[in-house]
Amino acid sequence: MTKADMVQKVSDVSNLTLKEAGEIVEAVLDIMKEALEKGEMLKISGFGNFVVKQKQARKGRNPQTGESITLDARRVLTFKPSNLLRDAVNN
Repeated sequence: MTKADMVQKVSDVSNLTLKEAGEIVEAVLDIMKEALEKGEMLKISGFGNFVVKQKQARKGRNPQTGESITLDARRVLTFKPSNLLRDAVNN
């Protein structure tokens, strides 16, 4: 499903125009993005949790040359689905 598909579905179920539905979908995604950029946890009840985790710098190896390299510290985004979502996907 693409963002355009989401906009279409929102428009269909809410009797909004495609433009209005697109603005709503875009606003929701922007709010989510801003929260995650700040490092906040994003919890959507019945759907799941988005969490930004900090990974420490570590040593790695270039697979082509075998040379040791240092991988920088970074932030990673993880998603843990709720039990309701997990059950819906598995049934």
